Amino acid sequence: MSDAHVYAVVNQKGGVGKTTTSVNLAAALALAGQRTLLIDLDPQGNATMGCGVDKRAAARTVYHVLLGLGEIANIRVRVERGGFDLLPANRELAGAEVELVDLERRESRLKSALASVRAEYDFVFIDCPPSLSLLTLNGLVAAQYVLIPMQCEYYALEGLSDLVGTIKRMRAHLNPALDIAGLVRTMYDARNTLAQQVSAQLEEHFGDKVYRTIVPRNVRLAEAPSYGTPAVVWDAESKGAQAYTELAREMLERATAATPA
Repeated sequence: MSDAHVYAVVNQKGGVGKTTTSVNLAAALALAGQRTLLIDLDPQGNATMGCGVDKRAAARTVYHVLLGLGEIANIRVRVERGGFDLLPANRELAGAEVELVDLERRESRLKSALASVRAEYDFVFIDCPPSLSLLTLNGLVAAQYVLIPMQCEYYALEGLSDLVGTIKRMRAHLNPALDIAGLVRTMYDARNTLAQQVSAQLEEHFGDKVYRTIVPRNVRLAEAPSYGTPAVVWDAESKGAQAYTELAREMLERATAATPA
């Protein structure tokens, strides 16, 4: 692959597995030999902590990149327990929302910064905050693809139609090349009838945009961040880790198929 495939991991609903998906896909693809960068674009800094990087001790973060105070090449850190690079975030990023408002090209600051290192990677994942904010807009402008993790529950479908509308507006005004890479069903409980129904509806409406791999509800996925290690590294045999390894394989297949020979 000549240039990175850039994915914004987005869902304005919180608690659907965005960060778990971002961290584990970055690690799984790195384990598969792909050069991978994870950008934490959420002021909560959960992806940063989940990679074993202390967000409180991070002197420079994605905040400095967005405000033009530093370059990704000098701020990224290596995640030794994952084999990929991380652009960390912390609470400081919340201030960027206000500070970006008065800056030129405020929606495309991340895209511009990413241009200088993009050729160094095969995959870039941008873990966006659970809101359609200026930070999320930066993620969507910088990305080629949107990856949507979602739980199979009633309100998820409602939120999904809002998100699809936002992506259409992004294409019309800010990023004409943006495309939905796919939907990932997360925290799936096969015993739940509603989950089965929503899953079937997603397949019906979105067809092959729904990844075949389903990520189950799994305690090891929930525990891994407290050890600062991606689940695919911490407990590779767990059902959750195996699902993300399989999802990474599926993404790699699709990315390879989409790349001109």
